[in-house]
Amino acid sequence: MSFTDFITHHGKKIQKEYFIHLVQVARIDGKIAEPELELLHKEGRKFGLTDPEIDRILSADNTHNYHPPYSLREKFEDLYNIAEMILADEVVTESELRVLKKCAIAAGFSDNTIEKLIELLFEGIKNNTGEEDLFKEFKSKHLFK
Repeated sequence: MSFTDFITHHGKKIQKEYFIHLVQVARIDGKIAEPELELLHKEGRKFGLTDPEIDRILSADNTHNYHPPYSLREKFEDLYNIAEMILADEVVTESELRVLKKCAIAAGFSDNTIEKLIELLFEGIKNNTGEEDLFKEFKSKHLFK
């Protein structure tokens, strides 16, 4: 089965590409823990994927490079989702942290901004701060410059 088997139209293709990237993040430590699996199903449904589509993507051995969106809001949302996936099993590995930093660099954030952004994301997610509130805080601190 190829990746193109999952494509139905352009918007869904982009969401599936990003979802595959989240699956890759979940697999970084060699396994997908139950909390990560639950989060993948939750996020997959938000992207418009059905549970059978999610299961097929999870069982496929797809690799995919991260292609960041254009808008700051969507970039933040992507990094939030990646950070949430990393924290799902409550263990942050060096490999996971490298992937998050790599995605932030690909999204165009500076080294100084990346450290502050990761700290904001991890603290916010751990404290159950909503994504929208974190994005407002991110913008108010001008961390995107």
